[in-house]
Amino acid sequence: MTTLDTPPAWTVLRRDGVAVVLAHPAAGLAQVQHWGADPGPLTADDLAALHAAAGRQTPPGTLDAAAQPALLPQEPDGWAGRPGVLLVRDGVPLTPAWTPGAVTTDDEGHAVAVTADDAAAGLTLRSRLELAPGGLLGVTHHLALAADAPGPVEVAWLEAALPVPTRADLATTFSGRWTREKVPATGPLPRGSLARQSRRGRPGHDQPWLLALSAQPPRDRDGELWGVHLAWPADVTYRTDRLPDQPTLLGAGELLRPGEAVLEPGETWAAPTAWFAWSDAGLDGLTARFHTFLRSRPQHPRTPRPLVLNTWEAVYFDHDPATLTRLAERAAAIGVERFVLDDGWFLARRDDTRGLGDWQVDRAVWPDGLGPLADRVHGLGMQFGLWFEPEMVSLDSDLARAHPDWLLQDLAQVPAPDGLSFRTQYVLDLARPEARDHVLGQIDALVTELGIDFIKWDHNRDLVDARHAGRPGVHAQTRAVLDLIADLKARHPGLEIESCSSGGARSDLGILEVTDRVWASDSNDAVERQDIQRWTQLLLPPELVGGHVGPPTAHSSGRTVDLSYRLATSLMGSAGFEWDVLSCSDEEVAVLTRFAALYKELRDLVHTGTAVHADVRDPALRVTGAVAPDGSAGVWTVATVATLEDARPEPVRLHGLRPDARYRVRVRDEVGAARWGWITPPWLAAGEVVLTGRVLGTVGLQIPALWPAQALVLHATAV
Repeated sequence: MTTLDTPPAWTVLRRDGVAVVLAHPAAGLAQVQHWGADPGPLTADDLAALHAAAGRQTPPGTLDAAAQPALLPQEPDGWAGRPGVLLVRDGVPLTPAWTPGAVTTDDEGHAVAVTADDAAAGLTLRSRLELAPGGLLGVTHHLALAADAPGPVEVAWLEAALPVPTRADLATTFSGRWTREKVPATGPLPRGSLARQSRRGRPGHDQPWLLALSAQPPRDRDGELWGVHLAWPADVTYRTDRLPDQPTLLGAGELLRPGEAVLEPGETWAAPTAWFAWSDAGLDGLTARFHTFLRSRPQHPRTPRPLVLNTWEAVYFDHDPATLTRLAERAAAIGVERFVLDDGWFLARRDDTRGLGDWQVDRAVWPDGLGPLADRVHGLGMQFGLWFEPEMVSLDSDLARAHPDWLLQDLAQVPAPDGLSFRTQYVLDLARPEARDHVLGQIDALVTELGIDFIKWDHNRDLVDARHAGRPGVHAQTRAVLDLIADLKARHPGLEIESCSSGGARSDLGILEVTDRVWASDSNDAVERQDIQRWTQLLLPPELVGGHVGPPTAHSSGRTVDLSYRLATSLMGSAGFEWDVLSCSDEEVAVLTRFAALYKELRDLVHTGTAVHADVRDPALRVTGAVAPDGSAGVWTVATVATLEDARPEPVRLHGLRPDARYRVRVRDEVGAARWGWITPPWLAAGEVVLTGRVLGTVGLQIPALWPAQALVLHATAV
């Protein structure tokens, strides 16, 4: 424990309004003294004063509690909460006695790498803290076991945790289910140490998604929040420690089962990166940090996001080459740019009980193969996409019959009992090199043969009691999947991949290290989609979030909503259709064609703009917008999800515009006309209004009394 007699050395990171102040004591691990608002330049005297101001006692104080939690707090430090790391050797907990090592910072002052070791245990810890573009803070731990260590070490967990002010006494987390993902809930932060975990082998529809602490209930545009998201597409732990004699800790890490992570001498364990975001501008401020970072990545999509037609809800398993060719032709005429053939094209796949794992074109259905369709799609000027579920296998498949030992489970239970089946499918153990190579070879051959531009990569079940080589196998499976996708993309530069997992059950920043967008939900109910997309886009910018227009009656809910509402909802994501457009009337085709042109006109604004929302009182109202980086334009959808509370709705504020610039605001009715009751504001009857950004952001616009499930698309341009 550091005392005031031995002031530590310091590292200060700062970027985009965020600062991290890291203390390096003479013994033990580094300590985060501050993470949040940038306090400005700090001299050596300032840092010494900060150390004195933050300390809890003066020597020879005798309280048995840590003066400040370390990067990995432990019991010997006097930390009474959840340890940051739990290691086991020979069945006994191993508590390292860390000796500080090298501290390396980058030239820009955005990142620091800190090492420490315990020579007797043979352990070396390397922790990296990086302020990424946007002020997002990434924390990553690596644990190495020396080649001459006295024996293997099991990693029970290795988590990233940072202190937040004690005033942040409310917790916001997420849950959900299939077709109702990303549902937020806010309540008092429980006292003590709390761990919320996901044990599905994927983050799950009920994944925590983000854990945020705040002093007040989160608002869209104001208030402080401290949040964390784990970039890991499998089992996770989100943690808080609210203790009476310690700073509050917020963190996350990979959930590991006993025996899953055993380091042999000479091996290194890498924990997933935990991304921490601080905002003093409410939820939109937190969103801006995530979006700025994701858009800064070298692999972030730079080309315009294509308008998509996916065939699942158009034909399901009923594959007829002539019909699908006509569907592609109609899609191209409307303005679709990417045509994706979904499930049902491979061997014996007439329903969802057979064929997974046999990635060969079913010649009984496609006698000439998929080449003619792919050629026709490309000839029409569209990209060609194909659906796969590479991590899964049906027992009724050639692959399972030939290799029953390739299932990811206890081999003593092969063939698997019905109790482990989900959607009549099982998981293929891709950590087995021969299984991985088999899947890679089949997909690689089809991508090469057909010139596939896009893969919808699905994952339709939880992993239940996953076993690899006699041990819990979720971690090995997840690493193998990430490596497989990366290998496939390396072989085919330009190939794009969407992560779909029964909808939005795997949509984290970890899977997005190797994929190009996510499927937010299997729900095509646009009313449900309003909130699903809003909360998915809390972290992910809209260009990464697929949002398609389904048929009038949603297959997932049975609700029927107007075409204009479905189109307006899709506009605010990576848009497309999940619909048999051959069944559309001439009038509907004309509307879809106008929408395609509108999407192409506005997608650069939506997909590069700053996300903005408006704190509204009416629980039936949703306001989602994007403002150009230079403030020259903005687009918003103003939508209802139920009956409005008041006959005269509250004015809607359009945030984010330049205060002194004047803007022309009009309704873009290419999506079709919305319907409303007895309130029609004069500006709307006139077709447009010109106001300053300050007025639009503070006073707002009176909207009509929209009926339930109706939406206006508002477009503001500087004049």
